[in-house]
Amino acid sequence: MSLQFIVGMKLKGKTGHMVVAAEDALIAALRLKVEHPDAIVSYVRPMNRRGDARHLAHTLNEKHGVAPPL
Repeated sequence: MSLQFIVGMKLKGKTGHMVVAAEDALIAALRLKVEHPDAIVSYVRPMNRRGDARHLAHTLNEKHGVAPPL
């Protein structure tokens, strides 16, 4: 069963977050690092529909488990 996680990161001096589909938080962080090796992971948390709808996140590409748009 795959859940959706928000992974906070810092990349090239800018902060952001992405939605990652994964079985647990560690796998979500590792998928982000595969896609963006230079990124610094700052947090990983389960996706929150209500709060995350106001601050849309980017998604990883199809081969790494894309979360559907809200």
